[in-house]
Amino acid sequence: MSKYCACCQHDHDEEHDHEHEQRHECHDHEHHSHDHHHEHHHDHGHDHGHDHGGEEEERKTMILRIAASAVLLIAGLLLPMPEWAKIGLFLVSWLVVGWNVILSAMKNILRGHALDEMFLMTVASVGAFCLGDYAEGVAVMLLYQIGEFFQDYAVDQSRDSIAELMDIRPDTAEVERRGSVETVHPETVQVGEIIVVRPGEKIPLDGTVVEGVSSLNTLALTGEAAPRDVGVGDAVISGCVNMQGVLRIEATHAYNDSTVARILELVENAGDNKSKADIFITRFARIYTPVVVGLAVLVALMPPLFFGGAWKEWITSALTFLVISCPCALVISVPLTFFSAIGGASKRGILIKGANYLETLAQTGVAVFDKTGTLTKGAFAVKDVHPENSNARELLSLAAAAEQFSTHPIAQALRDACLDELPKAEDTAEIAGHGVCATIHGRKIAVGNSKLMLREGAACPKVDASGTVVHVAADGRYLGYILIADTLKTGSKEAIQGLKSLGVAKTVMLTGDSESAAEEVADTLKLDEMHAFLLPDGKVNQVERLMNEKPEKDALIFVGDGINDAPVLARADVGVAMGALGSDAAIEAADVVLMDDDPRKLPQAIRIARATVRIVHQNIIFSLAVKVIVMILGVMHLAPLWLAIFADVGVCFLAILNAMRAMHAAK
Repeated sequence: MSKYCACCQHDHDEEHDHEHEQRHECHDHEHHSHDHHHEHHHDHGHDHGHDHGGEEEERKTMILRIAASAVLLIAGLLLPMPEWAKIGLFLVSWLVVGWNVILSAMKNILRGHALDEMFLMTVASVGAFCLGDYAEGVAVMLLYQIGEFFQDYAVDQSRDSIAELMDIRPDTAEVERRGSVETVHPETVQVGEIIVVRPGEKIPLDGTVVEGVSSLNTLALTGEAAPRDVGVGDAVISGCVNMQGVLRIEATHAYNDSTVARILELVENAGDNKSKADIFITRFARIYTPVVVGLAVLVALMPPLFFGGAWKEWITSALTFLVISCPCALVISVPLTFFSAIGGASKRGILIKGANYLETLAQTGVAVFDKTGTLTKGAFAVKDVHPENSNARELLSLAAAAEQFSTHPIAQALRDACLDELPKAEDTAEIAGHGVCATIHGRKIAVGNSKLMLREGAACPKVDASGTVVHVAADGRYLGYILIADTLKTGSKEAIQGLKSLGVAKTVMLTGDSESAAEEVADTLKLDEMHAFLLPDGKVNQVERLMNEKPEKDALIFVGDGINDAPVLARADVGVAMGALGSDAAIEAADVVLMDDDPRKLPQAIRIARATVRIVHQNIIFSLAVKVIVMILGVMHLAPLWLAIFADVGVCFLAILNAMRAMHAAK
């Protein structure tokens, strides 16, 4: 059934135990049900390699074996023939469908590893033959192989889908070398080399555009279909698809340090961080399997030896008990559920570094935010224009013209807001701590703070507003002021509302900004708490206070830009980096990375986490309930052996199908 099935815990060499513990179970699925019962691994690691032709042939062969065995079984049951001929047909049917299982069981016994599911199936079917229940012995093996076939197919489909979600790795790079363009592997490209990316091709490495204009499809990285326009001087990241013109890009990162390599490594290694449920199930299975084998032996021996029970009835009950006891459904479906959810979330631009963080995210009760770059854009923009002895258009034009040579963010905000062609500015002089003066159309224009207005003899009003106030005067006459402020991100309001609708008890903002600026953002977003003028250590202190105050069952998440919030991201139960497209620091610092700049992804991530945990709980309860019921029925002689097999593989198959739903959770 799988390498990580509880019944197979002893089916591996001791030296592999540590590796088995550390790897995500879903990365190594062994297909016992295929033709030679070989152990082949689907490696969705570096190459996403598949031998699709070989798998297809094995499936066809298995279908033929199952069909042939079923025909022989039906013939033995329905056609009139001597008893010895029926037994012969049943024996051939049994061997056709189960010879690989029997062979594997014998090999494992010789290696000293008997407690695996092949051994259980062989004991059950041979036991039925010895008791004279030939048809039931064949049915045991036939149902087992049918269940294995569909179960393997379901797991393969799930893992193939996850591999397709992360199919963002470019296979080749076109690099300019020695006067020509060579096709090479991305790993061989050096920093500083020029790569050529044509329309329809993936960008193989992070870099800067040195020639060309185009639009990029970032869907595989961000989950958003809106294209991103780029031109000369713009930074681009690997994994995006060039949609239009030819781009010449100077590589700024080696392949192993590129965004696409980091993302793939993050997703592939997510299985190393196991959930509490996953760890519990693994430990539970190691104790559970030998215990139920011992109980099965007691069921077979105790009633006949001490209470006069019939040997045949109690041996049959023991075989039923043994078969149904295998907790494959749990040990396969729990890690597969988390793996599917991580793959599905990555498709939507939400990178989760492990099942443990997904599990904790589902318990979010307190959400703490940084302000700048998280809830706000982190870029200045003109918020209001207040003319007094002028008009808004002239006020903006004069201010932008006076500031047209400045590199200050405020100057850039003024230029961005002015839609007119800027008049020529002469004799421009920057006055430190005050502002800028320039001559425009023969008038001396002063643009700056109230100190500059006082110096120029222009009486200005006292403005009580959050943001930066830029006053404008001409020849000592006050013209009005422009209010510049950081602006809310699109989706911030919906993100906070989404968190509250999910039952998140408290939303808090921590910022180093002024009290007035912080209050305005907090009031607009209807946050529960706000703390301003905080240095990084102050943010850590506030997070620790909130963690001490919250209920123990609730988790605290901190959402920041991942660059200057590393200490707080590390202190929270789950650190979430916002707006992290291409940010190495964010990917390193956070437990969850939202690859675009949309705060609305945060409630979506929590919905995915909660849906995943629900699916895990459903599988655990359903699997254990069915097994306990069939075990009791078996001990009471009410469950035949074939029903135990059907319940075992059927429950496992249904649990796997349910686990695959996590890939599309909370869509």
